[in-house]
Amino acid sequence: MSSADTPSRARGASPGPQGARPPAARMRGSGLNRGDQLLFLTDAQLRQGVELMFFAYRDMIADADRVLETRGYGRAHHRCLHFVWRRPGMSVSELLDTLKVTKQSLNRVLRQLVEDGMIDSKVGPSDRRQRLLTATPEGEALVRSLSDAQNARMRRVFMEAGAEAVQGFKTVLADMIDEDSRESVLALVNDQPGA
Repeated sequence: MSSADTPSRARGASPGPQGARPPAARMRGSGLNRGDQLLFLTDAQLRQGVELMFFAYRDMIADADRVLETRGYGRAHHRCLHFVWRRPGMSVSELLDTLKVTKQSLNRVLRQLVEDGMIDSKVGPSDRRQRLLTATPEGEALVRSLSDAQNARMRRVFMEAGAEAVQGFKTVLADMIDEDSRESVLALVNDQPGA
């Protein structure tokens, strides 16, 4: 394995919290921190980026998974409840479009959340075929408990990384979203109710 392929910790970074370098410092030897080097990415650097995303996602959702397990829910329940909470009164078709899942898979998850009192489903005022979804107070409480650990992790790593790195991270994530849905996704994530 070449030094470019070797994770920075294996090259001498301290493994524990005492003396451990912040994440940005650990990445400096990887070639992923300098914009001029990124113009000529190697396969190893691209693989490293994909793997870092995998492990970051795994750890980011682990805290929420533990809470979901106690209720017999999975990640699909979390995503469904989160976006219904974020957009009170959203229709089932809007939720389908947001999640990019099949109607069959959404119906199973949505039915359970409605039966468990996490989501209210009401008939639309102008179109009786339309169902409008809103998180109940119990559903809102669950979303907040799921978000607490994730928000704490994001706050910690954002503060360690600094403003420039955070902006770069957000730019990379936004640019990874398919172009045909990027504008609507960014409108959703930039909508800050109550802010």
